[in-house]
Amino acid sequence: MLPQFKQHSVLPGFGLTLGFTLTYLSLIVLLPLATLVIVTASMSFADFWKVISSPLVIASFKLSFGTSLVAACLNAVFGFIVAWSLVRYRFPGRRFVDALIDIPFAMPTAVSGIALSTLYAHSGWIGAWFAPEGWIGAWFAPGSWYSTWFKPFEIEIVNSSLGIIVALTFIGLPFVVRTLQPALEDLDKEVEEAAESLGASKWQTFYRVIIPSVFPAWATGFTLALARALGEYGSVIFIAGNIPMKTEIVPVKIVQELLNYETAAATAIAVVMLAASFVLMFCINMIQWYARRRSS
Repeated sequence: MLPQFKQHSVLPGFGLTLGFTLTYLSLIVLLPLATLVIVTASMSFADFWKVISSPLVIASFKLSFGTSLVAACLNAVFGFIVAWSLVRYRFPGRRFVDALIDIPFAMPTAVSGIALSTLYAHSGWIGAWFAPEGWIGAWFAPGSWYSTWFKPFEIEIVNSSLGIIVALTFIGLPFVVRTLQPALEDLDKEVEEAAESLGASKWQTFYRVIIPSVFPAWATGFTLALARALGEYGSVIFIAGNIPMKTEIVPVKIVQELLNYETAAATAIAVVMLAASFVLMFCINMIQWYARRRSS
C-alpha cells in the first residue's frame, strides 16, 4: 500500500492559499531583499569595505545604533511602567490613555517629526525650558551658579543626538507596551499572593516572580523597539538636523547616497542594516522559542 502523504486540512483550498502566500511574500519581501544583496554582491570586497568603513558612514552607524539602544532601554523601563499601570489599575481616563499608546502607529512619521521639532525647539513649549534663558537651561548655561566649579554647557534637543533619542523613544514605546500587556494580563495574581504568604517582600515578589514570568515578552518588546528605531527615518530628519559626523543617521546617509546616484554605496550600507535586522529578528525568535519551551 502506498503511503498517504497528503493530509486532510480543515481549511479549504490549502494548496491555493499556500501558493498565493508564498508568491505574495516573494514579490513583496524576498525579491526586494534579494535585489539588494545582488546589487551589493556586484561590488568587490575592497569597494564594499571602503564604503562601509568611511568616517561618515562609521559615524552614522555609531549614532544610529547608539541612539536606538538608548531609546529602546528607555522604552523598556517606562513601557513596563505604562503597561503595568494600564493592566493593574483602574482610573478615570484609562481607556483614553490606552488609546494614546497607538498614536505613534497611526500618525505619519513626518508629522511626528514636525510635531517633535516644533515642541522641543528653543521656541517650543518644552524646548523653551531648556533654552539658556529657560528655568532648566539657566542651571547649565554659561554664567550659571556653578560655572566657577564646572564647565557650563547648553542643552540642545533639536539638531542633536538628544533629539534623535526623543524621536526614537516616541515611535518605539507602543512596541514594549503592547507586547507586555498580554503577558501582564495572563499573570496569575494568586502566584504573587502565594509568594507574599511565604514571607517574600513586595520587591522580592517583583523581581523573583513577576519579572521572570514576563521577561520573554519584555525582551521581545525591547528588541522590536530597537529594530524599529534602527530603521526610522521620517520622525528623525526634522529634529536631527542631519549634520554629517554629528546628527546624520544611517537611513539619511542612504538617501543622500541615492540622491548622489551612488546606488552601489547606498545598497552596501543598506545590507549592513539588513544584517543587523536579521540578527534582531533571530533574537526575537529565540526569545519566543525559549518562552514556549519554558511554558511547556
